Amino acid sequence: MKPDRAERSADAIRELIVTGRLTPGQRLSEQSVSESLDVSRNTLREAFRILVHEGLLVRRPNAGVAVARPALADIVDIYRVRRLIEVPALAAGDPAHPGARAMRDAVDAALAARLGGDWRDIAAANMRFHAGIVELAGSPRLDRLHANLSAELRLSFGLLGDDGAFFDGFVDRNVGLLRRFAGGDPEGAAADLDRYLTDSQRALQSLVDADGSGHPPDTVTP
Repeated sequence: MKPDRAERSADAIRELIVTGRLTPGQRLSEQSVSESLDVSRNTLREAFRILVHEGLLVRRPNAGVAVARPALADIVDIYRVRRLIEVPALAAGDPAHPGARAMRDAVDAALAARLGGDWRDIAAANMRFHAGIVELAGSPRLDRLHANLSAELRLSFGLLGDDGAFFDGFVDRNVGLLRRFAGGDPEGAAADLDRYLTDSQRALQSLVDADGSGHPPDTVTP
């Protein structure tokens, strides 16, 4: 079944979240978003409803719709689900699977972004790397679940503001994971991934908690 316009609009907004173009707490203008997506207000409201249900947007009394701002408890739960999905997918993965190609392409993109000093592109490549890991499982349902999880995770990263050092630190770990997996040791790579996710969660929690919860200023969608 083809997705309707509301679902496609929700997908477009979700992608803006994953790529960091929408940030935690950001207010969304119905007029500007409907114009940028070239959809009616009614279609956009349905897309908003979908994303509110997913926890990516929130409705504020007398203030409209805004991008959600994850709490520390959300971060803990996001990483719990990531471990349940990603670690087994990598352990049972086949280096010849198309997901492995997605992982390699993401690593190449991250290394290129590092040379250019663009941490947002590094963060986006990191998200694609982990999507490639999930793709190894060959489950469209897991792919969809992880896509929504990635958007929530990107919002958690958004609480850090412009802390590019956080993302840069995981580029080399992605390279190491890929090398071990492609070298025929998926179970060893999965064990490394489990430690990687633990370190990532702790680093993210400490950075977010250091300033209360990392609140970048609200802005209106252009």
